[in-house]
Amino acid sequence: MDKILEDLGASLDLSDQLASLSLPHILICMLSAAVCGVLIYLVYRFFYRGVVYSDNFNILLIMITVITSFIIMTISANLVLSLGMVGALSIVRFRSAIKDPLDIGFLFWGIASGLTCGAGLYFVALVGTVVIALIYIILHFCKKEKKNYLLIVRYNDSAEDQINVLLSAMKYKLKSKTLTDGETELTVEIKVKNNDTSEASRFKTVNGVMGVTLLEYNGEYMN
Repeated sequence: MDKILEDLGASLDLSDQLASLSLPHILICMLSAAVCGVLIYLVYRFFYRGVVYSDNFNILLIMITVITSFIIMTISANLVLSLGMVGALSIVRFRSAIKDPLDIGFLFWGIASGLTCGAGLYFVALVGTVVIALIYIILHFCKKEKKNYLLIVRYNDSAEDQINVLLSAMKYKLKSKTLTDGETELTVEIKVKNNDTSEASRFKTVNGVMGVTLLEYNGEYMN
């Protein structure tokens, strides 16, 4: 019983265990996390292929990498402290919605790098960050050049036949068709390769067409 109490008292004594966190160790840990965070930042900045790029979110990736390493480094110093910190972090709630699945991947990437640096596995963190970056860049260049667009055409009834002829010559998916007094608004999803908008331009030459709009579309968001 005395031995158990002695071990418990030792675990509660933060001074001896936190003393192992020397200044060089803290600096190396946080600097390595910062390096990993900067690599993630650069990949996100120059190779992001989502819908909307956010510079604030990109800066957050560096911060979350360094902050995670700081937390893990502190937790690793004391078991009791780790339990208390887990309880404290469990009440944190994030209200900002992640609009792009790629952003979730980058968040996990930053957290994983911070966890590894905080555990003292600096070499593993750097190698892992570089390998993931190379995989992402390769996938970026392997991505097909075709993009989804919404083609919106407004025309009167006299142009109906010519519009149908143009549509029959292309691959499309009907999204909506709104009929009003003598006018029609047609919305279809098409694929455009290398930003070639010649197919959309053909609709402008049809007599009776009052407007043609082309919007980039990924299934959820439009640019």
